[in-house]
Amino acid sequence: MTTTMTIRLEDNLNERLSKLANATDRSKAYLATQALKLFLDNNEWQVTEIEQALSQADKAGSDQFADNEAVIAWMESWGSDEELPAPL
Repeated sequence: MTTTMTIRLEDNLNERLSKLANATDRSKAYLATQALKLFLDNNEWQVTEIEQALSQADKAGSDQFADNEAVIAWMESWGSDEELPAPL
């Protein structure tokens, strides 16, 4: 099953797509679909990984994470005579 979708293209992008379609004897729709598939393949995994990491973080104990203020204070102390120990 397929669905029709309308998109607005900048003139230069439409021209590039038309040239590539002519050069490869493919339709602009085919090339756009292939480009969208590639984009999704290259980017979907990131969302999945972030969702899994957030789920794991929500289940983790507070001893597994450092407070943001503590990390900033530690980093700001670097190189000083009173350098703080790492927060964890």
